[in-house]
Amino acid sequence: MGVSMPSHLAHAYRSRSQCVRVISEAWGEENLYCANCDSPMLERSRPNTPAIDFLCPRCAAPFQLKCQSRPFSRKINDAGYEAMRRAIVEGRTPNLLALQYDPLVWTVRSVVLIPRFVFSLSCIEQRNPLRPTARRKNWVGCHIVLTNIPPDARISVIADGVPVSPALVRQQYRRLRPLEKLRPDARGWTLDVLNVVRSLGKEKFSLDDVYIRSNDLQSLHPGNRHVREKIRQQLQCLRDLGVVVFLGRGRYALKS
Repeated sequence: MGVSMPSHLAHAYRSRSQCVRVISEAWGEENLYCANCDSPMLERSRPNTPAIDFLCPRCAAPFQLKCQSRPFSRKINDAGYEAMRRAIVEGRTPNLLALQYDPLVWTVRSVVLIPRFVFSLSCIEQRNPLRPTARRKNWVGCHIVLTNIPPDARISVIADGVPVSPALVRQQYRRLRPLEKLRPDARGWTLDVLNVVRSLGKEKFSLDDVYIRSNDLQSLHPGNRHVREKIRQQLQCLRDLGVVVFLGRGRYALKS
């Protein structure tokens, strides 16, 4: 996998956004591979395919590419809120590739892969509606909130300009595949509890450690008044998925 981008393709365009799109998609077609199977390449989707930029020619896994020159921090701008909400509920979200590039030398600095089956309603938030004077007046977009996605699900493909081994990327992707078994509408609680567990920074933790974060989970699920019961339920779910191990007496350990 190379990190140099075909900047010469920008000469035919005046719009900065068009230049970035053409250059990044050409780089992706030349360098990206499928994490869902062993395909060494991805193919561009048909023009104007909503939310999908690439498809795997072997397993048909869909991928969306988001690019920006500054590092991705807490949020990623995405499309319409309602369209994204429906895609999550119906299990139609593509795998997301977040690419950060250096605009001075047109090289890829980082690529992070977020598998399609880790998206939940907790990880998107509404943006303010467009002004009534705007061309798409009252349109409501959304942000993908990266901090609401567990670190496990933010897989490095390129880090600090250095490609990560495809074997390691696929291994990390496979470890998350059990989440695909969950219904999209039930996945949110599981991922939110996992995110809390990861944020503890401990290999071993207690039920009380997670209870301390009950208010955070309550804010993500304001309609649920039985947060502690849901925490216990979701820890059992994470145990069944092979993510955590139950040690007994309210003690757990993250599975390595």
